[in-house]
Amino acid sequence: MIRKRARRRRLERGVIIIPSAFTLGNVFFGVFAMVMASRGAYEWAAWFIVFAAVLDTFDGGMARFTRTGSRFGAELDSLADAVSFGVAPAMVMYQLYWADGSWSWLLSYLFVTAVVVRLARFNVEQGGEAKRSFHGLPSPAAGMMLATSYPFTQTAFFEAYLSTLPWTQIMGILMVLLSALMLSHVPYARMPRVGLRTPGTRINSVIVVAAIVTAIAAPRYYFFPALFGYAVWGLLKSVAIGFLDRLPERDPLLEVDEDEDDDDDEPEDEEARPLDYGGLGPRYRARGRNRRVRRRRIDPRDDNGREDIT
Repeated sequence: MIRKRARRRRLERGVIIIPSAFTLGNVFFGVFAMVMASRGAYEWAAWFIVFAAVLDTFDGGMARFTRTGSRFGAELDSLADAVSFGVAPAMVMYQLYWADGSWSWLLSYLFVTAVVVRLARFNVEQGGEAKRSFHGLPSPAAGMMLATSYPFTQTAFFEAYLSTLPWTQIMGILMVLLSALMLSHVPYARMPRVGLRTPGTRINSVIVVAAIVTAIAAPRYYFFPALFGYAVWGLLKSVAIGFLDRLPERDPLLEVDEDEDDDDDEPEDEEARPLDYGGLGPRYRARGRNRRVRRRRIDPRDDNGREDIT
């Protein structure tokens, strides 16, 4: 019995290590991306951040599959995400666009701050796991969008149609907008469920497989436009839902108040009674104060406890 228990404990410890290994791999690729950015290999830095996102997706799934999810794992995952999708993309953007500026590094600081606050709020509000949707733009999506913008600039389409735009200013504005979206309460869809049991999961499986094939076949063209569309779609959907919820069912100029309806039901031939405002004069108010000064007391000689008013 003792040997069996020892074997079970060793097995449980080994199983618990698996999700943490994925999380630490996430940190490895995030740090490696910063190293590549410091060496000028910005495209490799972008792909390493994508690799970190892949491992970040699998560590939660492994924890649920092995039933080894814990508070420690959630906190470790948040710290890893802060490095890989906060510090690393901000470092890449700084090296690309603002290394020569005096105060432009504050944009990178703003983005990292938004990522850290967003992760802390995620752990408090959603317990480290999205239930139905994410509250605010997920930090992996924001970090990958910034990082994969450089591979997108190396495509023929960008060189032909978009290379003349002021991308230094555009990326600065994009970082500010992404920071605001991460701290917002805009609902963003989580990873769809895949499988073959229901028609919905089958459709999701086809979409996910097509996305994976496209990402592998043309990663430069896929990641940045897809992530940009994800961010914009969630924002537009939230605005549309909020706008439709506030629309009145009919023209507000034609609506009638319930109080007005009640007034219409009253008979029109009712006589109006004259109002007497004499009681609102100064003499009446003085009398009212004198009356309120009077107090009640109980006569001690009264056995029944009756009150005499003086």
